[in-house]
Amino acid sequence: MYARIKVRDTVRVPPNRLGEDINQILIELIWENFEGKLDKEYGMVVGIENLEYVGEGRIIEGDGGVYFEVIFTAITFKPLLQEVIEGIVNEIVEFGAFVSLGPLDGLLHMSQITDDYLTFDEKNKRLIGKETKRTLEEGDIVRARIVALSLKEREPEKSKIGLTMRQSWLGALKWIKEEKEKLLVEKNE
Repeated sequence: MYARIKVRDTVRVPPNRLGEDINQILIELIWENFEGKLDKEYGMVVGIENLEYVGEGRIIEGDGGVYFEVIFTAITFKPLLQEVIEGIVNEIVEFGAFVSLGPLDGLLHMSQITDDYLTFDEKNKRLIGKETKRTLEEGDIVRARIVALSLKEREPEKSKIGLTMRQSWLGALKWIKEEKEKLLVEKNE
């Protein structure tokens, strides 16, 4: 999900910044140009770790800026289909739950949370299992599998990540803990 990659690019330093420390300016411009950008190949850039190389500046006729070839290390977030992830439920709605996976949210549709029939408790913002009485609430940590992925490079906020917890050892971590304890009790009987 998270990866450290090396990126080679060219960065334009505007003429009004040429008197400043060039490395510091380049780091600021790299952050401006790359942080939060989404690329289908690399994922979303969530941080710039360091500037490893700065080439000699080039001037293009008619442009007062100076162009520098740079190599830097970036931290990226790229969700993958079928990947098992953990996240925090940040919103419960009538049709399911939104889960924060870091820089992006995933959707757990009501039909993908559990085999039990769920009801929406609007007042307390939670989902309740009809038979198991298990609840899913905002702030719960869940383990889920990514089953649908649609990343939008131009509008990252419109990206869609579909999740499921309807498989063994997936679900709210509190549910998984209950299952483990139940298995231990059965084993010791």
